[in-house]
Amino acid sequence: MNKNLIALILAGLSAGALAKLPAPNDEAKAKAAEAAAKTAHAGKVDGYLLCKSQDKVAAHVQKTNKSKAGKPVATAPCADPGKFVYTPPEAAPAAAAAAPAAAPAAPAKKS
Repeated sequence: MNKNLIALILAGLSAGALAKLPAPNDEAKAKAAEAAAKTAHAGKVDGYLLCKSQDKVAAHVQKTNKSKAGKPVATAPCADPGKFVYTPPEAAPAAAAAAPAAAPAAPAKKS
């Protein structure tokens, strides 16, 4: 009987865990977008640092083992991603709206 009672209590508590969470507000969405941008930038920085270290190792191998290393393969240079700069997506449409409107096109003449 105790096992059935414990199972019933656990089932009741787990129903609360299945409740649907409310939709995130605009502030939470903005923070999530910024966090995603920071993560993407961190990945670019990690790739840059890996590229630099691979170049360093390859240069050392070429220097110390000239006969065994073979001909070096040309690769793309390492691209430094720079500092992290986040521009919120709401700022881009506001900047576009601030631009002066183009003059209306002249109507075509009928001949």
